[in-house]
Amino acid sequence: MSRYSAFAIAAKALNRHTGWDRAWASPEPRRRYDVVIVGAGGHGLATAYYLGKNHNIRDVAILEKGWLGGGNTGRNTTIVRSGYLQDDSVAIYELSRRLYETMSQDLNFNVMFSPRGLMMLAQTHHEARGYKRTVNANSLQGLATEFIGPRRVKELCPIIEISGPRFPVLGAFWQARGGTARHDAVAWAYARACSDMGMHIIQRCAVTGIRRGADGVRGVETEKGPIDCEKLGVVVAGHSGIVAEMAGLRLPIESVALQALVSEPVKPCLDVVVMANTVHGYISQSDKGELVIGGGTDGFNNYSQRGSFHHVEETVRALVETFPIISRLKMLRQWGGIVDMTGDRSPIISGTPVRNLFFNCGWGTGGFKAIPGSGWAMAELMAKGEPGSLAAPFGLERFREGRFIDESVAAGVAH
Repeated sequence: MSRYSAFAIAAKALNRHTGWDRAWASPEPRRRYDVVIVGAGGHGLATAYYLGKNHNIRDVAILEKGWLGGGNTGRNTTIVRSGYLQDDSVAIYELSRRLYETMSQDLNFNVMFSPRGLMMLAQTHHEARGYKRTVNANSLQGLATEFIGPRRVKELCPIIEISGPRFPVLGAFWQARGGTARHDAVAWAYARACSDMGMHIIQRCAVTGIRRGADGVRGVETEKGPIDCEKLGVVVAGHSGIVAEMAGLRLPIESVALQALVSEPVKPCLDVVVMANTVHGYISQSDKGELVIGGGTDGFNNYSQRGSFHHVEETVRALVETFPIISRLKMLRQWGGIVDMTGDRSPIISGTPVRNLFFNCGWGTGGFKAIPGSGWAMAELMAKGEPGSLAAPFGLERFREGRFIDESVAAGVAH
């Protein structure tokens, strides 16, 4: 596969850019692979990539019922951060953040990672105490975060109203190396790299059943026929419970829609990512000028990928109090993504009672930022058959043992 570069762009321009190779191949599925991964979103593609890169396992098929990156990977607010509270969470999210920083060079594809800085506003004294606790924990974990005062918040974000009548800004949790990345480009970059290693990305190939025997998983039934495999990884976010039922399993997750929207484009006015948990909203500005706004999850289980007016009203009303300048903007579009929530708001990266059947799910509202670290940990689990240090804390057995990784505030409220 040809390498992207400034020289290549100049050379192809002489031929009106008609000579570019396809970014990834679209083969017909074979009857058998060493590894099958269900789900060609960011996490599934990252798993396949690190199976090839780190473990030299390349006889891999990635099956996608729709189009590549058409699920939650293309339906999020693109935020990247690692300032969580628990040691196990910080380990995997910080690995992800570091991998994002070099991803464009590593994969030869511009994922537009922008470490513009990220702040989580403290608008109550309780929040301020909680964020100071997280900063202290991060310091022990070797993670660079800090608690900043209202004056510094205003310097970093001039359009913010720090003395609002209901929710004044008392300070903020600040991670200078947090930021955003282009969600579609992350999926495309991993897909291109996987295809270059000879892996098969098979789109519009829904899995309709999982075949298992006495010795473990045998393969899958799909809309394009049966496919055998030695190892099967399921990485399908909000549909994890549905696929698990095909194998006779029940996972401790529930699926809900998480909603977001973007405004019409405006001139640059917001250089950082801002999250406001008290008023429940988060906001950043895209390279096209749109304000990317996220809110909360629906209050009931569902598999909808549509937005709803009550969430728009609730989220925008809250953010307008903190950012009065946005009050006259028009909404350009809205959407929903199906997120899978665990009881402790931490993910599942685990084997199952069915030998060689593995699940990666439960990322809730924080899946995009975790894509590289998630793929790294899942690939190690599938290659070795047992979890490494990253995945070990996130096994299914923790729910039976009562060994929770409680990130309900950091993961369950905002991105």
